[in-house]
Parts: sequence; structure tokens; C-alpha cells
Amino acid sequence: MTIVEARGTTRNSTVWPILVGVAVLAGATAAGIAGLSLAAALTATGLPDPGPVTNYGLPFFRAAGEIAAVVAVGSFLVAAFLVPPQRNGVLDASGYRALRLGTVASGVWAVCAALMVPLTVSDITGQPLTSRLDPSAIWSVAGLIDVAGAWRWTALLAAIVTVVSIPVLRWSWTPLLIGGALVTLLPLVLTGHSSAGGSHDLATNSLFVHVVAGALWAGGLLALLAHAIRGGEHADLAARRFSAVALWCFVAMAVSGVVNALVRIQPADLVHTSYGWLILGKAAALSVLGVLGWLHRRHGVAALQVNPEARGPFIRLALVEAGVFGLTFGIAVALGRTPPPPPAVFNPSVTAVEIGYDLAGPPTVARILFDWRFDLILGTAAIVFAGLYLAGVRRLRKRGDPWPTGRIVAWLCGCAVLLFTTSSGVGRYMPAMFSVHMAAHMLLSMLVPVLLVLGAPVTLALRALPAVGGDDPPGPREWLLAALHSRVSKFLTNPIVATVIFVGGFYGLYFGGIFDEAVSSHAAHVAMNLHFLLTGYLFYWVVIGVDPTPRPIPHIAKLAVVFGSLPLHAFFGVVLMGTKAVLAGDFYQSLQLSWHSDLLADQRLGGGIAWSAGEVPLVLVLIALLVQWRRTDQRTAVRLDRAADRDDDADLAAYNAMLLKLSTLDER
Repeated sequence: MTIVEARGTTRNSTVWPILVGVAVLAGATAAGIAGLSLAAALTATGLPDPGPVTNYGLPFFRAAGEIAAVVAVGSFLVAAFLVPPQRNGVLDASGYRALRLGTVASGVWAVCAALMVPLTVSDITGQPLTSRLDPSAIWSVAGLIDVAGAWRWTALLAAIVTVVSIPVLRWSWTPLLIGGALVTLLPLVLTGHSSAGGSHDLATNSLFVHVVAGALWAGGLLALLAHAIRGGEHADLAARRFSAVALWCFVAMAVSGVVNALVRIQPADLVHTSYGWLILGKAAALSVLGVLGWLHRRHGVAALQVNPEARGPFIRLALVEAGVFGLTFGIAVALGRTPPPPPAVFNPSVTAVEIGYDLAGPPTVARILFDWRFDLILGTAAIVFAGLYLAGVRRLRKRGDPWPTGRIVAWLCGCAVLLFTTSSGVGRYMPAMFSVHMAAHMLLSMLVPVLLVLGAPVTLALRALPAVGGDDPPGPREWLLAALHSRVSKFLTNPIVATVIFVGGFYGLYFGGIFDEAVSSHAAHVAMNLHFLLTGYLFYWVVIGVDPTPRPIPHIAKLAVVFGSLPLHAFFGVVLMGTKAVLAGDFYQSLQLSWHSDLLADQRLGGGIAWSAGEVPLVLVLIALLVQWRRTDQRTAVRLDRAADRDDDADLAAYNAMLLKLSTLDER
């Protein structure tokens, strides 16, 4: 064995004890805090003591498993975006090692999640795990308990990510693995304190942002620490890129954490309850992490930029930060097992329990316009999209490149309509009334996408982002180009595929029984809104998008797609108006809204909205198509004129010669 191989083996053997130590620290912290608050928790729930195996094993394996989950997310992040692949798209040695670390971490996460199923059943039923529960029945019993069922889904999803990641060698798969690793965390977001009670819409949305940002930040740091210890290449580039990601994640975690805490407790509860003390402890840990992140940018990352081999300052700070992350995750798990303090006045209405808030009365113009409830996911996305777009335009104009004002207006109008639809009175009444839901559906799928695609965001990004050349590693512009030319993009931008996804979503959602099952879930409403927005954007990108598509089609074909799909929308509205069965009638009746009793009339109104909503987008689409068609003809004419000027009208001379020859033959 050579000296280099021996050093590599030593470095690899150092990584695993560090990661295991962070997981053990998180688990021990969670188990220790849970043990201190055990008596209060049992008193609050009224359940018998399930025994020490459950009391200490459940928080330990949850915290340790969550460390494994974020390591998987961070490792796939390193392989995808922090270290460059080879020129042929195959991962290099550093990316491949990060990928394998993610595979192992996903497997550990799957095992921990599977262990959490019987531990959760034991905890909720109050039965000791080792003496009174039948192991063969635990997995089936988990389906009757929401939290245990969520852990069952988590174990399955983590196992799928593990198996799928094993044969991966090319860079193109790694972004999908990041998404898959993040999806494994979603079942936990949808259960627990944030999924029930008043304001559970804000609590769930804020927890989603909190968990995703925390996974990217903590996981990226641990994976980058492993990369630095192993002596991986491009450590300076990886640290610089991750530093920007960590900053945004810290801001997202701070804001979402404050929102989630304010939903659950009053400010006075912070110092008078154990739940409040844990929140203060977690806030203190996040503050320490913020200071350590600042020190990273000033010292560790800066040292790597000067000398990529000077990894000592970065590794030392990262080790301290990893330990603080372990403590933070342990506190977070203990916080999830601690009952929040009961509110001073707790007499929520049925509406508040079901959708998270009360409604002041029937929808009026004033309530639709001014009774806002900010959507933390899509509302924030609308503001961020507008800000990023304006930043791109500013960069272009700063270097003297023009950008059409019409595109700016279209994009900003699309962001404004998205914000209004999800956060104004429309978004507030959408879960409670089918007609308002359908109005929001039409806005998100028919109007917002039209405005956004006319803004040409991809073209703006390709022009604003710096291009790399030579042997420089690829950056955001190259990642965007790779996504545009990928097989997935070529498949989705097929006009037939885009039309089927866009139109089929209407019929499958409402007439396939999906809406009846999903209407009572806040997460399902968020998923529906995302589906409306993304499928609409895909369809109108193919039809009228200014941005280039992997499958360009002529304008006459685009016009045919438009006229072939819009009648299907009108037919959907007509069928909905004629349906006598009320969709999701049981849920709407359970809200007990005295002013909303004629559900069938409201559904017919929703059908009328769906039938008539295609007119405005149709006008915009036709105008856009005609303008684009005219501009294409003008560019073609200019190109032909330039060609004629270069060759002295050779094509015209040849055409006239042909006519003269035909005339001569006719005379003969």
C-alpha cells in the first residue's frame, strides 16, 4: 500500500466515527431531555408508561435517524452541485464518494424509520414493546395510527432512495436523489403538533420550510466536512457554493421557526413552560450556528479560497458546528415529544379545527380583496420569483444589455396574481367553498402560467448567469442547460404529453375521486395548487413560451393544440354544472357554515367558472401566438434580405431564369 492510499484509508476511517458521534449525540440529547419531561408527558396524555425501551429508544432512534436523513440529503447535494462531475457527465471520485455516503445514510434512515414503527405503536398505546405487543401485528396496526403510518411510509421511501441510488454513476441522476431524500422527510412534517388544531395551515407550511432548510444546511455541512476530511478535490469551490446555500437556509429556518413557535404558544409561555424552555434552547443553538456560519465565511471558507489545501480552519469550525447541530436535532426531537402548553382560551370552532382558521362570513368583494392570510409557500415563492427576476434584469442592464419591458410586466403580473390567489381572500375561502376553489384553480392553471411564460425566465437566466469555459467547473447556467436538454424535459415538452397532463388533471382530480379524499387535508391543498401551477406552466411553455423548448413546433401546430385543448375545458365545466352529486359534500357539510348550505348550487357556480374562465387566457394566448408568428416572419424576411444582399439576389435570379426557361418551352 502506498503512502497516498494509506492516508486515504485513514481519512475514510476518520469520517465514520465523526458522523456516528453526531448521531449518537443527537440521540442521547433527545433521550435525556425526553426522560426529564417523561412524567409531564404521561400526565398530559393520560397513557400508562410503556417502559424504558420505548421512553428512551424512541427519541434516540428518531434523532439519530434524522441525522442520517440529513446526511443523505447533504451527500447528494455535494455530488450534484458542490463538486463538478467529469466532462462526460460521469461523477468524479469526490462526487462518487459523496454519493455512496448518501446511499449508506439513506439505508440507515430506512432502518431507523422501520424501528420507529413499533416504538411509536408502543408509545401511543402505552404497552411495553418487549412483553405485550405481538411483533407480527405491529406493522399492520401502524396503519391505524397516523404517526406510526407516517414512519412506515418514511421507511419505505428511504428504502426506495437507497436502492435507486446504488447503480447511479452519472451526474444527471443526483438532483433527483436530492428530491427523493427530501421527500422521505415529508410524512413527518404532516404529523405531530403542526398537523392539528388551530392555525395548522401556518404551522404545517412553516414546519415544511423549517425541515427542508434544516436538512440542506445540516446535511450539507456534515457531507462537506466528510469531503474535506477525505481530501476531496474542489474543496474551495464546494465550500464557497455551500456558504451561499447555508446563508439562505439560516434565514429560512429563523423565520419559519419564529412563525411555528408563535402559532403554538404565547410569548409568556417561553419562560413559564418546559415547551417554551425547549424553544429558547433551540433558538440559542440556532443562534450559535449562525455565529459559526459567519466565522466559516470569514475564516474557513476564506482560507480555502487562498489555498485549497489549507483545510484545517474549515475542518475545526465544521467539527464544532456538527456538534452543535447534533445538540439542536436532539432538542428538536425532544420538543416534538413535549406537549405544548394549552391556550388560555381554547374553544375553537369546527371551521378552525378543520381548515385552521375561522371565516368572518360569506365571501364579499371587501373580504376577497382585503381579508388576507399569507401563504408561506406559494406567497413567499411569488415574492422571491419577482425579486430574482428583477435582479436578473438589473444585471443585464448594468452591463448594457436590453430586456423587453413587456416581459418584465408579464412576469411581475404573474407573480402578483399568484400572490393574490394564494394569500388574499381567494386563498382564505378556497378550502371552504368549491366555487372559490375552482376560481383559484382557474387562476393558477390558466392565467398565472400564461403571464409567467411570457416573461421568458429561462432566457433571462441564461443571459444573466455567467458562463464558464475551458476547464472551469459547470455552474448554474450549465445546470439549467442540462435540465433543458434532458430526456425528462424532452418527454414533458411533447405537445401531446403536455396537453394530456394539463387537461387530464381536471378530469382525474374531480371525477376520479381524488378531490373527495384530498379536500380535508391542508397538504393536499398545497399539492393541488402546485399541480395546477406546474401543469399550466408546462402547457403554455410549449404553446406560447418565449423560452426555447427541447421540442420546438411550428406556430400552426401550436394554434391547433390551443384550439384542441380549450374545448375540453369548456366541456369539463358543462359536465360539472350538470352533475347532481356534490363533490366532497361530507367535508363541506362538516364545516357547519350557516351561510353556505346549498352545496349543489355552489358546485354549479364552480362549473360555470370553469366553463367561462378559458376566454381571457384564450385571448392572451391568441394575441401572443399572432405576435410571435409575425415576429418570426419578420425575422425570416430580414434573414432572406441579408442573404440576398450578400449574393446579389442569386435566389431571385435563379427563379427568374427558371420562369424564362418555362416561357421559352411554352413558346416552342
